[in-house]
Amino acid sequence: MTRTALQDRLRLGVLFLDGAMGTQLIEAGAPVGQCNDYLNIESPDIVRTVHEHYLNAGADAVTTNTFGANGFVLKRHGHAEKVYDINLAAAKLAREAAGEDKYVLGNIGPCGDFLEPLGPVKPEALQADFANQASGLFAGGVDAFIIETMTALDEIEIAIQAVQSVSDLPIFVSLAYDPAGDGFRTMMGVSPSQAAEQLADSGITALGFNCGTLDMAGYAQLASEYASALDGSSVLLLAEPNAGRPELEGDKAVYKLSADAYADGLQQIKDTGAMILGGCCGTTPNLLAAAVKKIS
Repeated sequence: MTRTALQDRLRLGVLFLDGAMGTQLIEAGAPVGQCNDYLNIESPDIVRTVHEHYLNAGADAVTTNTFGANGFVLKRHGHAEKVYDINLAAAKLAREAAGEDKYVLGNIGPCGDFLEPLGPVKPEALQADFANQASGLFAGGVDAFIIETMTALDEIEIAIQAVQSVSDLPIFVSLAYDPAGDGFRTMMGVSPSQAAEQLADSGITALGFNCGTLDMAGYAQLASEYASALDGSSVLLLAEPNAGRPELEGDKAVYKLSADAYADGLQQIKDTGAMILGGCCGTTPNLLAAAVKKIS
């Protein structure tokens, strides 16, 4: 049977992505405080288990365990020279778990520092590093890339260009938002309309949000703003909300949103026009399964 290309699959209805990775890695046995990205090489069975749980919950696509697998972040763990190898291993793991029926998104997260002149990161160095990461993911067999939890447009544009320098696969872009007056802004002050205006013509397939500090009602409002900003564009709306706002129990953030409440919230987001749906912090396979059941 010939597999449906991702671009064609996106025209057939909602594409469900997976949810939180870090907390699920710990649940699956990863040591707390270690480099999660290096688990792709050191403890692949742990990573594979997380992918399988989300696939069993109904995810159509899983994201690679590479959120911090760029040289700037890996340097802090002593693995800067392993960028390509870690990303290659992660993509192969996700591909193995997904098989030929499901899809794999190569995850590229922020470098964790500021670009010049605000900070020390040189644009050329960052683009080369993101391209190295994207090369490993591409060689490992991803179907698309997701550039996520971003807050600055210049870093996003560099990441897009880096991916496009090694692949013509679809690119999803996702920013993290906080409440700002009557609207929403990223930490670097980017509104949904600014993101849409600057990125919609950059060759990306989808644009939207993940993470942030909103409750489910806030994420639905944010999705509505994005839907308006993307009106008339061919770019699809992507939404990966957290499982609501966490509550502090001692020094630990606990997400208490029920599976039914999460599913209801994701349904409201879908009703704004979002056709790529998943979750971020606090989202578990159980929450995703409830959303898939309600929305499918």
